[in-house]
Amino acid sequence: MAYRMIDDLTSDVMFEATGKDLKELFSSAAQGLFSIICDRKDVKPASKREVHVKGKDLRETMINYLQALIAVVDTEEMFFSKFVITKAEETEVAAEAYGEPFRPDLAGTVVKAVTYYNFSVEKTQKGWRCQVVVDV
Repeated sequence: MAYRMIDDLTSDVMFEATGKDLKELFSSAAQGLFSIICDRKDVKPASKREVHVKGKDLRETMINYLQALIAVVDTEEMFFSKFVITKAEETEVAAEAYGEPFRPDLAGTVVKAVTYYNFSVEKTQKGWRCQVVVDV
């Protein structure tokens, strides 16, 4: 038996989201996630799904929120393009995600999960910043 290491093989995608406040940050993070999952600019905001999650802190709340959106993709086969955050706190977020059913021509990369690797959420001078790594 033999094996070799392949340095350029990757199974993760990293993105950064920013916002002037927490509502904008959660919306930006969802937009970043769905720019990987589908061709977001061509997804019509025809149907609405409500997402409500909690966490022990902002980091966990953001991860739970993004995971909840991935779960809707997996269970309901939906793509989303617009996100209205109705409540954004460090331990709770409520959102309305607008999109349409899965279509092969809109499909991008399958995202399995949000990882804790290099994940961060921080307050900056301009508002908020979040770095997200997803397993694809």
